[in-house]
Amino acid sequence: MIPGSLALAAVALPLSALGTGLALRYLRRRQVLDLPNERSSHSLPTPRGGGLGVVPAALLVWLPLVPSAGELGPWLLVSVAGAMLLMLTSWLDDRHGLPAGPRFLAHAVIVAGTLALLPEGAEVFQGWLPLWLDRLLAGLGWLWFVNLFNFMDGIDGISGVEAGCLGFGIALVGLVAGIGELAPPAVAVAAAATGFLLWNWHPAKLFLGDVGSVPLGFLLGGLLLLLAVGGQLAAALILPAYYLADATITLVRRGLKGEKIWQAHRQHFYQRAVQGGKRHDQVALAVLAADLALIAAALLAAAGRVVEGTAAAVIVVAALLALLAKWARS
Repeated sequence: MIPGSLALAAVALPLSALGTGLALRYLRRRQVLDLPNERSSHSLPTPRGGGLGVVPAALLVWLPLVPSAGELGPWLLVSVAGAMLLMLTSWLDDRHGLPAGPRFLAHAVIVAGTLALLPEGAEVFQGWLPLWLDRLLAGLGWLWFVNLFNFMDGIDGISGVEAGCLGFGIALVGLVAGIGELAPPAVAVAAAATGFLLWNWHPAKLFLGDVGSVPLGFLLGGLLLLLAVGGQLAAALILPAYYLADATITLVRRGLKGEKIWQAHRQHFYQRAVQGGKRHDQVALAVLAADLALIAAALLAAAGRVVEGTAAAVIVVAALLALLAKWARS
């Protein structure tokens, strides 16, 4: 399983790097640019749409896995189709701007359709809830993750770092927990994200765009759900804990202020740290360090020490949020 996953990474990473480079040439030629405004964290017009390179690279590696994936095969196949549909919808949004309602409805339909492929006995919350409620909360959680992954794509390098750490973290936890079939698709996404990161590291040559962040959030959210179905609910919550905390706290704050929570802004912890004077790469490296610690905490939980792993995750996330808040004040 490990050699096969490494071989997939060796394909997905250069494929993504090459595809992103080709996407950059196309975006420059068509003048598909993210222009700076009061909600931006960048100061120069920058091509937007790097997901045109990174997402197809991951999906091209997923497709050969379908015949040998057993029960996971149909899920992988439908996930590829769902990610492609999300790419199309998000590309239209990047180019022309779609209303929030139709975008959210498209996300919900694709998430619900893919979630319906879970076997009847597969439960995300491990039997603590009736099946209908288990499915409902799982779907809402997945839908929230798709959107928060998009919301959190606001500075150079952060999405590549998060996607890479989540993918490799899911693979490692899967191997430790005896659900190694998750490792190949998870490693493929992580390697593709790393290939994109070569172009997106500060100062970024291009941005991911909705065409990349939305499908990546969908693929990673699905893998996290499968991790939970495999009995690793704690690990599935620990791995993305920083993104979950930053996005949720910021959303609640904005809602309490009466602001339109679906509009773009610069109020996330990591964005405020950049406004406080830190470079994009400094903030991304802080997120990387925290994500690596969260992987260790998730592995601890997967090894049966759930309380210790969860406590470690809470400490890591609290420390990162406190650091970013301190940088924001400086």
